[in-house]
Amino acid sequence: MDQATTRSYELVVIGGGPAGTSGAVAAGLFGHRVALVEKAATIGGAGLNSGTVPSKTLRETALALSGWQSRRLFGVDLSLRRETTVSDFTRHKDAVSEAERRRVEANLARVGVQRYHGTASFIDAHTIRVTGGDGREAQLHGDRVLIATGSLPWQPPEFPFDDPRVHDSDELLAIATLPKRLVVVGAGVIGSEYASTFAVLGAEVHLVDGRDTLLPFLDAEISRALADAMTAGGVHFHWNERVVACDVSKPGDVLLTLSSGAKLTADGVLVCAGRSSNTGELNLAAAGITAGKRGLLTVDERYRTEVGHIYAAGDVIGPPALAATGMEQARWAVTHAFGITAKAELASLQPTGIYTIPEASMVGETEASLTAQGIEYLIGRARYCDTARGHIIGDERGFLKLLFRKSDMRLLGVHVMGEHATDVVHIGLIAMLQAADADLFNRACFNYPTLGDLYKFATYDAILQRNSIEMPHHYSEST
Repeated sequence: MDQATTRSYELVVIGGGPAGTSGAVAAGLFGHRVALVEKAATIGGAGLNSGTVPSKTLRETALALSGWQSRRLFGVDLSLRRETTVSDFTRHKDAVSEAERRRVEANLARVGVQRYHGTASFIDAHTIRVTGGDGREAQLHGDRVLIATGSLPWQPPEFPFDDPRVHDSDELLAIATLPKRLVVVGAGVIGSEYASTFAVLGAEVHLVDGRDTLLPFLDAEISRALADAMTAGGVHFHWNERVVACDVSKPGDVLLTLSSGAKLTADGVLVCAGRSSNTGELNLAAAGITAGKRGLLTVDERYRTEVGHIYAAGDVIGPPALAATGMEQARWAVTHAFGITAKAELASLQPTGIYTIPEASMVGETEASLTAQGIEYLIGRARYCDTARGHIIGDERGFLKLLFRKSDMRLLGVHVMGEHATDVVHIGLIAMLQAADADLFNRACFNYPTLGDLYKFATYDAILQRNSIEMPHHYSEST
């Protein structure tokens, strides 16, 4: 990097994860001069390197290598017959991440984004110092700035993370050996996803959480069904518990003491205690910005910080802290920053996808939220096992749940548990964005056999209830 000379850009993006690269490409597409600063040696942030894509690839690899998806195929046994090695699981993960990195890099280059490798810090509200690993510096002037530095796992001090048996969610993907007995501390999204994956691989998994409900933001029926499915899949839940001591003094197993006095031993511990925003090195005070708890940045509805030309998006601003939402936030921030009308507004509804085994996904209202608002509703349900596609994939627990407003049958909430739930939810998402009612699914023709048919039969269920006609217990698409 060159010394002293300040280079000017219309937009400087700090952070090369999903949000940062999406914002940079969006601005570049409209011909603006853009600089992207990334501290890590590779582009992609946690989304491509240690979180979203690697963990989901690991999940798919685990499903394939364990034979989980073939367990109901007569005469077929694809279960593991040898000691599984870490390389069995990391090979595909690494290949997928590398392919995605190349794709992102190509998009950045195609629209002329200038990349800088180094640590960014504010000199003032428009000037950013980039310090490379060799100590050399560059100064960038940005008419506008987008902070998209992401987050890191929070490491509670009571856990000795320097011990090779104790991990956070980023470190877990670099383990040398697969644990035979794993304790996961924290039943949030990340903890639940990893607990499911390692249980499928045959590990004895214990999931410890201080609450009494799995993922309480979910519709209660989905939460209960998912907990039951994970239990059936081999996950042992320890509710209303917290770890008060983690003893790594002896070789072999780690000894964990719970708040009830119960003790657990394991050869692997995964701590999922939330995340902290990567803002500590930015020198935010020089830009007039104050970070909140765990480094979180506060933004308005257009993702502006308290300094009008400085925007923030993605994990750095906190929940929902999903790759998909971060990307959309960044695109919306950039279109506002430059007055671009191609994206008039950010969609009011954004889905949540949880890659447990089985998957769960939702968009819109829950039964609890509708009840709190005093809105009368009808529920339409359809089970995977009542469709041909559900039988083909062998999913006996999956189901779709639709929430309709009783007065006009407008669709207000979509909830899915089962394989491919994170894809299935999108049909309902598009319908809700168009303010559709039950008639849309009543008229629609879905390919056969597909999981799309779940929408038609869940809608029939709700319509029949509205007309006081009881749905036959085993009603299915063959009826």
